[in-house]
Amino acid sequence: MSQSFDVIVIGGGPGGYIAAIRAAQLGFKVACIDEWKNAAGGPAPGGTCTNVGCIPSKALLQSSEHFEHARHHFADHGISTGEVTMDVAKMLGRKDAVVKQNNDGILYLFKKNKVTFFHGRGSFAGAADGAYLVKVTGAQNADLSAKQVVVATGSSARQLPAAPFDEVNILSNDGALRVGATPRKLGVIGSGVIGLEMGSVWRRLGAEVTVLEAMPTFLAAADESVAKEALKIFTKQGLKIELGVKIGEISNSQQGVSVSYTNAKGAEVQLDVDKLIVSIGRVPNTQGLNAEAVGLKLDERGAIVVDDECRTNLPGVWAVGDVVRGPMLAHKAEEEGVAVAERIAGQHGHVDFGIIPWVIYTSPEIAWVGRTEQQLKADGVVYKAGQFPFLANGRARALGDTTGFVKILADAKTDEILGVHIIGPMASELIAEAVMAMAFKASAEDIARICHAHPSLSESTREAALAVDKRTLNF
Repeated sequence: MSQSFDVIVIGGGPGGYIAAIRAAQLGFKVACIDEWKNAAGGPAPGGTCTNVGCIPSKALLQSSEHFEHARHHFADHGISTGEVTMDVAKMLGRKDAVVKQNNDGILYLFKKNKVTFFHGRGSFAGAADGAYLVKVTGAQNADLSAKQVVVATGSSARQLPAAPFDEVNILSNDGALRVGATPRKLGVIGSGVIGLEMGSVWRRLGAEVTVLEAMPTFLAAADESVAKEALKIFTKQGLKIELGVKIGEISNSQQGVSVSYTNAKGAEVQLDVDKLIVSIGRVPNTQGLNAEAVGLKLDERGAIVVDDECRTNLPGVWAVGDVVRGPMLAHKAEEEGVAVAERIAGQHGHVDFGIIPWVIYTSPEIAWVGRTEQQLKADGVVYKAGQFPFLANGRARALGDTTGFVKILADAKTDEILGVHIIGPMASELIAEAVMAMAFKASAEDIARICHAHPSLSESTREAALAVDKRTLNF
């Protein structure tokens, strides 16, 4: 006998747990299924983001940044520390504690919102009497049914066919977060978010890091001026970044990993490293979902096919997050989860894909929203640009971090903000103002006319808005 619900959510990551909570808030009887386990075998909801992605990587980035500041920057503030060492095991222990706090927080939210949680793998088992049958197997076995099902099964790291992950020497994002000691030499294939963030962590702790990127340009998705500035800064910090490479044979042994590649000049090179992080994108998690049992349509990548409102080809079945089209970002998944719950309730949930922010949590941080200069040029849009350096910002000087700038792109005729691009301190926080402004179709003049607290980093956003009209006050 199956247990009946109004809504079943398969997956407890950012898209899934948020969809479940919002659906429960709207009065539905909701079940959420998730199979992640903690070290003790207990439930660990939160998906890739909480367990092996956003949250643990930020914990390690914070620890490694403290270490680097203590070694290289405290003296500037008059602080004497003597020899500074890093206890990697303790750093990893703190990271694990942060992850558990988030896992437990989600379980608490389920209880608070009366979401029934099932610990196991959810898969379709068929359809009957106008409802879908979902089977839970694993730590907790159950048979469930509901007329509405939200699939939020996330994604997994893509591996090189010739060099599968062993999570000992050849690492995905998961293994990169569990390296027990600082490697002497670290290789990273892929200069995307994960590659740069993990490369930065271990570079700060003393590893010699080489990043190999197949693309001829660095951070092609970012604004070109930001990408150029980032490449210059990361190289100065000690990351060795090679662009336009073609990866050849990779051999893995107890001694480490050897990567043969052809560089941009056509020369054959061999890179010998202790550990190799492979960060070449992610693939949707649909294996084991048993989509064929109900005729759920997948595309050639294995992603679930959905329309603009996250509806699948099946009535009452929805899909959100990494398992569908669009950027694989936790906050995008959350927005879709909320929107789907509201659509199930007959409301008009909405996600504006044009104003989803992107962030890379390196130092300096990189964040952007909207279109880049290269995109505007390609689209034939006539625009104005304003830029302001943190070098001229009083708060940045006091922080001791004047790297980078804020750049605003606005329509030449209407002055509507079309894109905001930031590289510098706390870019991840500063971008929120830009997202808010673009959501309300603000002009550069609107930001320029708003009073910003002094001294604050946010003043650089205002100055960049003033620069659109060539009237900066502090530069």
